[in-house]
Order: sequence, then structure tokens, then C-alpha cells
Amino acid sequence: MAKNPKTTGEHIVALYGHIKGLSREINIIKTNHLKHMHDDIDKIDKKIDSVNKNILYGVGAVALLFIAQTLYFLSN
Repeated sequence: MAKNPKTTGEHIVALYGHIKGLSREINIIKTNHLKHMHDDIDKIDKKIDSVNKNILYGVGAVALLFIAQTLYFLSN
């Protein structure tokens, strides 16, 4: 259990300690947790790009089939 500061100097030292602790925690979050989140977001982005590419290929194939059938019917 922490001792309650009695003088202004002790209050300043206690606040400085709290600020140092917060600074350390923010540094841990920035260097560790955000790195993992960035990696996970990159993985999700690659999966979404793959799905979008497959959808685009499917739509392109259907469009080509539609054009081929239309030209076939028009030539007869």
C-alpha cells in the first residue's frame, strides 16, 4: 500500500512516478499491442483482396458467357 504524500514536494514526486508509469505503459502498447494489431489487419486485408479478386473473375466470366451467347443468337 502506498504512503500518502504530505508535502508539496512529495505530491510532485508521486505525480512524477505516476507519469513515468503511464509513459511506460503507453510505450508497451505502442511497441507490442499495436504491432500485433497491424499484422492482423494486414492478414485480413489480404483475405479481402483475394475474395474481391475472385468475385471480379466470376463476374468477368459470366459477362463473357453472356456476350458469347448474345453474339451466337444474333448470328443465327
